[in-house]
Amino acid sequence: MLVLALLGVACGSDPSKRLQTARQTSREEQTDDKLIERGKAFAQLGDYTRATQYFERALENGADPKVVLPLLMRAYVESNSYRLAIQVGERQLAKQPQDHALRFLLATLYSAIGDTDSAREHLRQVVRENPSNQEAHYVLAVLLRDKDHDYLGAHQHFSEYLRLSPDGPHADEARGSLLKTVP
Repeated sequence: MLVLALLGVACGSDPSKRLQTARQTSREEQTDDKLIERGKAFAQLGDYTRATQYFERALENGADPKVVLPLLMRAYVESNSYRLAIQVGERQLAKQPQDHALRFLLATLYSAIGDTDSAREHLRQVVRENPSNQEAHYVLAVLLRDKDHDYLGAHQHFSEYLRLSPDGPHADEARGSLLKTVP
């Protein structure tokens, strides 16, 4: 669309008017809404490189991070660029440290790349600041059980998960992972 507009004005006679029109068209094409829509379109096509470029540009332009950040991070995750998603997430978390959903997402990303120390730290902060987050209790319990072999810590978080969500999607696994008393 931009190319067509530029070609259209190139046929005019006044160079300063052509330049002014081209600049105006370029500004109109760089609005947050258009950048986000283009990013979404490229993501739907599976071109995550271009999608992330549009989402990053929208953020640079001042688009609402609550709208763009999930799209950007999802595009990075879909392209298996977990470390880039983590960088973007950490930058945003520095601005909004109380964003528990972002902190939880970062914990899962850290876990995916094998950085269990960072994953554990973020999960502990989520459950400390938002103790009713049953998913954070569950994921922390699994991490403690499977990676740290901290069965007592895992037991505590599985128990809390079951207290908060006795019929939740992970209830059977949580019950099966509780420590048993020995006579």
